[in-house]
Amino acid sequence: MIGVKFFSHIGNKWKFSTYLLAVVILLVTGIYIYRYEPFRSGFEISDELGGNIFPVTILSTATTDANLILPADTNYLGNPKSCIAVRVKSAYTNSKLRIEVDETPFFSRSVSEFILPESGKEYLVFPDIVWNYNALRENEQAVPVSVSVHLKLNKRELGSRVHTFSVRSINECLLGYIDSRMKFHDTGDFFAAYVNEDNPKIDQILREALNARIVNRFWGYQGKSEEVVDKQVYALWYVLQKRNFKYSSISNSSLSSNVVFTQRVRTFDDALQSAQINCVDGSVLFASLLKAININPILVRVPRHMFVGYYTDRMHKNIHFLETSMIGDVNLDDFFPEEKLDSTVAGKSQESISRFMFDKSKEYATRIYKENEELIHSGKVNYMFLEIDKATRAYIQPIGK
Repeated sequence: MIGVKFFSHIGNKWKFSTYLLAVVILLVTGIYIYRYEPFRSGFEISDELGGNIFPVTILSTATTDANLILPADTNYLGNPKSCIAVRVKSAYTNSKLRIEVDETPFFSRSVSEFILPESGKEYLVFPDIVWNYNALRENEQAVPVSVSVHLKLNKRELGSRVHTFSVRSINECLLGYIDSRMKFHDTGDFFAAYVNEDNPKIDQILREALNARIVNRFWGYQGKSEEVVDKQVYALWYVLQKRNFKYSSISNSSLSSNVVFTQRVRTFDDALQSAQINCVDGSVLFASLLKAININPILVRVPRHMFVGYYTDRMHKNIHFLETSMIGDVNLDDFFPEEKLDSTVAGKSQESISRFMFDKSKEYATRIYKENEELIHSGKVNYMFLEIDKATRAYIQPIGK
């Protein structure tokens, strides 16, 4: 009996040891899988703009420190201006991450390396993107592009992922977006990117204005009165009207998204070449000319409309406003239906008509401003008072073309 009990006791100890060993193995295996994830890649390609890449956001902030599109997840690494990101979980403390992004028509191949400080934590990482800025600037229609990303974590291959983005047209201005936490971000400041005071064609327009002999030079605020500033502004208005611009209300794009919101904007070159403008096109075109002659312009936005303002004095105490869509061939009765103005300009000279239109555009824009003044300065969505000054240029540069 003693022998039987002895061997039974030994057998129980072996069973217990076996069970304990199995538990230990399962526990170690679970920890290994959790930390090292050997059976799956453990990353995905992510972005904040619903699979869209906007050339205007990249070009206008490439040389500035601005980050107008910030991830909802504050736990990110790298530069969000890259637009393309990966989500990956750190294996352990100070994990080493290597990201390789393959070449596309819009950027070159790049390799980036990061340290993920905390163990078991998911990070949003923005690799360096070597953009082909000329390709972005020349992109006039949305095109799909496949972005291939390869990851290595602590020298262990995580594999590759491919995500197809839509590279939007240079003419699509990002007005706003909804982040992953369903918060709306107004990015109307990107309108400033289409104000291009450096465009080389401006000199030609200024020469045409001087040839009209309305002013003999452009001197900005060096004059001593508002009338001197206004005369320079009118000279620009007159020469644009002589170019026979037509009003064109085209502002929509092919973008279909419930995440991002855009408006089509003609660049300075597009507007001159097509001789077509709407309220936004006319505002950024005229603001470009004002900025070029050192008169400080303002883009004023209300729902479904934009007009331009300008300071008439160096101290920025007085502002005049212009309804720039009236530069084009418009029906005045649409703006002043009670006055029946179209019949009053018949038979007048081009210069007298231009002066009349200039004065009426100031009247109309001033009325719209006064009706919406409080909201324009409130910071609410779809309202904007954007001065194109040094502060704005510190974070948004002209995109050119």
